[in-house]
Amino acid sequence: MAKIRVSYEYSEAEDKSIRLGLFLIACGILSLFILGFCWLSPTLQSLESKAANCTVVSVLRPEEMFECVFTCGADCKGTSLYPCLQVFVNNSESNSVVLLHHNEQQLVLNPKCSFVPQCERDNQRNMENVLRWEETFTREVSNQTFTCFFNQQRRPDDVLLRRSDDA
Repeated sequence: MAKIRVSYEYSEAEDKSIRLGLFLIACGILSLFILGFCWLSPTLQSLESKAANCTVVSVLRPEEMFECVFTCGADCKGTSLYPCLQVFVNNSESNSVVLLHHNEQQLVLNPKCSFVPQCERDNQRNMENVLRWEETFTREVSNQTFTCFFNQQRRPDDVLLRRSDDA
């Protein structure tokens, strides 16, 4: 048995509609590429932190104490206190004195302090952890240049010691 071939010819209106549809699809794809390269790429780059050189200007420990939440088991939870440590550094990228933070998570937890210790049940242990960081920055790092990370658009008054993904 022979196969019957059916050929269908489009009318002029259908042909124009198909061409218009294909043209609109091509324009949409081209627009996405233009949007991605010209607008999205520079925006994403502006959100990234730039590496800068920092030097310690001053290390302060204000009298203010902050609360943190500790857990010591499934039913054991509480709050304790830790002192604030502020490390001000000179940022080579903006040539200004800014507050150093250990990482972005700690910046969000307490934007006033450079270091937020892992919360311990004992206030004295929290104090010792902060004092250890204070000693590190006053004795070992104070005269050295180190890499910090700076973002002018998101946080012009802060720098990070570590990027978020390096935490």
